[in-house]
Amino acid sequence: MKIDDVNIEIIKELKDGRKSFKKIADKLNITENTVRTRVNKLMEEKVLDICGLFDPSSLPGHTTVVIGIKLSEMNLVEKGAEISKLRGVISTSVVTGRFDLLILVLFKEGFGLLEFYTDEMSKVEGVSAVETFVVYKAYNLMVPYIL
Repeated sequence: MKIDDVNIEIIKELKDGRKSFKKIADKLNITENTVRTRVNKLMEEKVLDICGLFDPSSLPGHTTVVIGIKLSEMNLVEKGAEISKLRGVISTSVVTGRFDLLILVLFKEGFGLLEFYTDEMSKVEGVSAVETFVVYKAYNLMVPYIL
């Protein structure tokens, strides 16, 4: 799918996910139907998702953790996809540097770091090392509630 300037402007306007297609269309000088069609296509192609996000630090008992993962194998994309499906994982990225993957994980009371490593990560073969970074304070971090 080609992402043109109009698509980018529509995506920018949808930062407020409750903004009507009519208001977006009026601001961009295009028809409401054009906005609707483009949004539907962007969502179909998995370029755009409109969802409610929250600040994890605002909910008692919730925390986020970044985990760096080193793999013993070079199937980075396959392992990234597998790890992205584990409970609590918000995001998985294949990266450069000392880690092969970085993941962002959401925890709550009753499902913390110990449970994640013993119940979830233990299922993944080929992990040679992990390093955990607890997020004490985040700026501009808004995530979907996935637990």
